Amino acid sequence: MSNPEKDPDPVVCESRQAAGVELMTPREVPLGGPRAMPVRRTLPQRHRSLIGAWCFLDHYGPDLVSESGGMEVAPHPHTGLQTVSWLFTGEIEHRDSAGNVAMVRPQEVNLMTAGRGISHSEVSTPETTVLHGAQLWVALPDADRDTDPGFEHYAPEQVAGDGWRAHVFLGSLLGDSSPVATFTPLLGAEVVLDPGTTLVVPVDETFEHGVLVDLGSVTVGDLDAKASDLAYVPTGAQEIRLVAGDEGARVLVLGGPPFGESIVMWWNFVGRTHDEIVDYRAAWQGQITDPDSGEVLPDSRLVAPGRFGVVPDQPLRPIPAPGLPNARLRERR
Repeated sequence: MSNPEKDPDPVVCESRQAAGVELMTPREVPLGGPRAMPVRRTLPQRHRSLIGAWCFLDHYGPDLVSESGGMEVAPHPHTGLQTVSWLFTGEIEHRDSAGNVAMVRPQEVNLMTAGRGISHSEVSTPETTVLHGAQLWVALPDADRDTDPGFEHYAPEQVAGDGWRAHVFLGSLLGDSSPVATFTPLLGAEVVLDPGTTLVVPVDETFEHGVLVDLGSVTVGDLDAKASDLAYVPTGAQEIRLVAGDEGARVLVLGGPPFGESIVMWWNFVGRTHDEIVDYRAAWQGQITDPDSGEVLPDSRLVAPGRFGVVPDQPLRPIPAPGLPNARLRERR
């Protein structure tokens, strides 16, 4: 997914030790197009920009496509990260410049590795009437951020117990494990709780965790979280106690060990320095514009694929990069 902001904010984000569970509330961001489907962004935030290697979290829907216009994200670039797509309702077609064409469907994860550079598009299908899901990014560690682009799809089986059901799409939780490869240890799972259910989830105490509430309400430890809130749980916890409200709850449980590296994140790029981001932007703009007219060309007319490649059979014009801020970009932790 693209960061759709016209002027992305290079906010300085510093990590800090938390004394206990913290509540992170979202801000609303319009996602492209004249009707601008709204998304709720809970990562990054000024006081906390990563949970493990998770560095970006957009949560959207349920939206009626007849009103929102659905998702129509034209080809755009990424570097230094993996994108993770997870749907609750609807269907999205993914195309990328590594030649992958895949559908994003409910309870099936699509993970795209950008590595040194990739471009992709995401468009909801004509059959989709309601769109509801989450788009997440994972920062790649320095040793692996120039890896080859790649793509994995996985449909986890449901695991269940008394009053709860879960799909584990990354890492291990509740007795199930995902085979999807990541470059740092990660956890990603959807958990559904019946009304009033208490679920004590054993977790890796070296991980920090985030619990995103999709539907309903849930108590995480001693903190009450409502729909679209993200509850942050610091390292040291051996279990997370979830108590669903009267209407039940559906949550995403995310986690990983503290990332431990400084990163620069701006628009759709994750790098390490301001100058790297400048170079990524210049490479994308040089790739998608006509050298004589400066016009942004559709992928079908691009002559040189450049660093980011060409998305196959995609008539939408690539998204041009916004202008860089006046100040130099600084690292996030």
